[in-house]
Amino acid sequence: MLPPQKPTASDQHIFSLGRVLQSLREENDVDVLIETTISYLKEQFDYKLVWIALYDRLNHILFGKGGLSPVADSSYLRQRVVLSPGDLLEQVVIEQRPIGVADLKAENRAEQWQGFAAKFNIQGTIILPIRYKDRCLGVVLMGSDRWGYTLGGEAKARLVMVLGELGAALYQSEIDLQQKQTKRLDEPLLRLLESVRTLGNLEQKLEAVVQATHEFVSPTRTKIYWFDREKRYFWLRSSDRYSKTQGEQQQSGITVQELNDFYYALSVNQIVSIGEGRSSLKSAFTVKLLQRLNVRSLLAAPIVWQKDLLGFVAVEARDARIWSDVEKNFVIGAAGLLSLTAPTEGMETTVKQVQEDAQLTSQVAKAICKDSDTLEILRVCATRVLERLGATRFLLLDLDTDRDRYNILYQNSHKNRRNLILSLDALKELDWQLLQHSSEAVGIEDAEEDLKFYNWRSELVENGVHSFLISNCTQGHVPESLLLVTTETPRYWTSQEKELLQAVSQQIGVIVRQWRLHHVTEQQEKILRSFQQCFRLLERTQTSIPQLADQSYQFERAALEQIAFVLGCPLALLLSWTAEQDMAEVIPGVMADSQFEINTDVKIPIQTEPIIYWAFATDGLLAIKVDDLPEQTKKWLNATGIGQVLVMALRTSPDYQPTGVVLIADRAERQWSEQSLTALESLICQFAWSRWHLQITQILQSTTNNLQQLNWYKHRRLEEMQRTLVLLLSQMHDLGVPTNELTHTRHLQLLRQMETIANSMTGMLKFEQWQVCVSQETVPIASLLKRSLERVELLLKQQKLWVGVHGLGQPIDSTEKTYSTLYNSSDGSKTQAMTVVGDIVKIELVLYELLMNACRRSVGGGRIDIWCRRMDEQLLEVSVTDNGVIEAQLLEQLHQDAPKKVLSLSSLSQPPGLHLLICQNLMQLMGGELHFYQLPDGRVVSRLLLPLTS
Repeated sequence: MLPPQKPTASDQHIFSLGRVLQSLREENDVDVLIETTISYLKEQFDYKLVWIALYDRLNHILFGKGGLSPVADSSYLRQRVVLSPGDLLEQVVIEQRPIGVADLKAENRAEQWQGFAAKFNIQGTIILPIRYKDRCLGVVLMGSDRWGYTLGGEAKARLVMVLGELGAALYQSEIDLQQKQTKRLDEPLLRLLESVRTLGNLEQKLEAVVQATHEFVSPTRTKIYWFDREKRYFWLRSSDRYSKTQGEQQQSGITVQELNDFYYALSVNQIVSIGEGRSSLKSAFTVKLLQRLNVRSLLAAPIVWQKDLLGFVAVEARDARIWSDVEKNFVIGAAGLLSLTAPTEGMETTVKQVQEDAQLTSQVAKAICKDSDTLEILRVCATRVLERLGATRFLLLDLDTDRDRYNILYQNSHKNRRNLILSLDALKELDWQLLQHSSEAVGIEDAEEDLKFYNWRSELVENGVHSFLISNCTQGHVPESLLLVTTETPRYWTSQEKELLQAVSQQIGVIVRQWRLHHVTEQQEKILRSFQQCFRLLERTQTSIPQLADQSYQFERAALEQIAFVLGCPLALLLSWTAEQDMAEVIPGVMADSQFEINTDVKIPIQTEPIIYWAFATDGLLAIKVDDLPEQTKKWLNATGIGQVLVMALRTSPDYQPTGVVLIADRAERQWSEQSLTALESLICQFAWSRWHLQITQILQSTTNNLQQLNWYKHRRLEEMQRTLVLLLSQMHDLGVPTNELTHTRHLQLLRQMETIANSMTGMLKFEQWQVCVSQETVPIASLLKRSLERVELLLKQQKLWVGVHGLGQPIDSTEKTYSTLYNSSDGSKTQAMTVVGDIVKIELVLYELLMNACRRSVGGGRIDIWCRRMDEQLLEVSVTDNGVIEAQLLEQLHQDAPKKVLSLSSLSQPPGLHLLICQNLMQLMGGELHFYQLPDGRVVSRLLLPLTS
């Protein structure tokens, strides 16, 4: 047998580790566990300083439990360390991992030990957590006089094992302590239930609950406060014997306004717990409540019956105290027991009130079924509801979906109260869902404090509303109609009152739906009238000759007004252009006020304007928020009131390139119904087709007018040429064959005149094939009149007409010249030549047409006067008057502003009316004017305005 071997150093470490682990497993006393650990650390590790502290997680404090110190005084090892952010000790507690310090003397994050380390030369230090199941139970601090904190792998493993076993033992010890301290809840509550069951009145039951709660929890005071709904305050109804002997029952009540956070917690059936370092309320309200009750700890459980707050059970302590779960559950049970017994006190009154509420709702239902007067039904209903609830106002609100606001549909109030004139913003999403899904009315006790319906707060408070009860008239559906009952002071709304208003609102919802159907019918009639008006506009434009830009502009403005009328929007305009244009012009339809005014003189590039491009790319209406508009668009669409726009291109077919975009604008909060948008699309489509037909009609009519002018002009030119050629040929025939030099010279002159006529025909045939061209020439008015009169000389002679020309001299002389004296002025020193500028050939033809019609109208032996008068430096007035007979209808149709019928027969469809109309249009083309009218004495006047040379 071999002799026993001497154990090695490693074996010694393992034996020591096994002993200490066994000791920690078998020990329950915390102090012994700490001492065992300290002894092991002192034996196995060479450290001058060892400190073990336990962690209080509720107060975030480390309590020193001992250790090893370089000095005999161990009081420093028993210190209490309050952890603060940034400390190394707190970092170990929070992160639950070891931290090493090379020199504790220089470590500012360990102020509690820095001075001690400097005094006793403590340098290398390691701080380790004592943890179990992710829960920190304490820390171990070990320091040496050597610099650095390196701990060997084996030593570190042994240290971690020991601290892990210590953590498990401390955790189990804490659990055992809690179980020993836990009170049994069932037996005291059963005894209290039996006591309450046998007592007669409510006061005795309250007394029993107070005493049982006081004995179980052992606070400083136990009280029961009762809630006064009308005055909104809690008054002391019962208290324990100690409080009564001290006279504390005389303490004044607690108002809701004073401690509203405390009240709202109780009203939602939430227990209020305030103890050492912990509170279920905000810190500001916690301090205020404790000061009001003169305590440091409080436990309050609400007494609630059918969601109505009756009062609360209060357990108060003058010392800082942590309330256990068992104590909280007992107080909650005691309050719940009172919730079952308290309502029996006023049962008869409650039953009577329920019967009256049922009678009220049945009366409203009967009135609706009888199809009585709607306003009378609402009046009776409002009066009964206001009387029953003790409220001030009864408001029926209806949602205007177009403007996204609630308007007052009906209201009723007490005497000496003026009607409210307001509209409320649309509900926020949370309030919307609350009313949609709530099975009863929603009560707001104090509008200035409650966060529900926050966006209504300012308007309601300004109008004297401080508390209200609101219900959705169509439960489970979108809250489009709401019933609102208000008071001028804050108040509490009971569940019974909420249920009553909910029942009444559902019945009123039937009336509102009838009103809404009537509104929809009116809206449809409004849309129908707009369509009819658009068709009438189209009829008017297609039954008269379009005056090009003027007629089109009037039609487009009228159509935009109808579009704005259907939507009720403050701004409607058209971006319009022709196929040849690169810039669009703004045609205003409606600009309701200054907030929706824009500059209509601006020109908008078609190819680069985003809003035109978006409209082209969209088939139908496109809605755009003003924030989404590019800066390029905002430069011209700059009205301050614009929040959103609707745009749509005027498109008649996919192959047709639009030449217009309708733009409608309104405020950002405006919303349009689907029905209005559908009608709008139809109107814009009709507008696009009507506008297209109008443009086609204008093009065709313009082409017809041009061809008629060209035909008239060429025909008159050919007539003149034919007359001149006949005259020249006659003269050449009379001359015969030239036999001498004089005859030969005259023959050559006649040939040159014929060549001139041929040359004029060449220009006409070359430049005026399909349209009339206007040239600029000058000629004295006397020469122009002379040539025109020569052309009608035959007619004058046939009808023996006398012609007088007046005003060819200076205007002040009133000189009168006859046809025979037109060629040579009687007094050259007094005449003033007036030179006309323009296309002389065409002006001469117009004069010829006027003179020829005057001759044909005149009776034999009559008189025709030609008056010339300089109006200013730029215009000459030539008036041809005759005593002939003219049709009144023709004069009316030749008036400049008279509508020109397109498809119907009229005096302008054939000569002479057609020729006179062509002369009018031709003069307008050349910058002049031509008017026809009749003087009071029956004479017919053809008034011609011609431009003069400057």
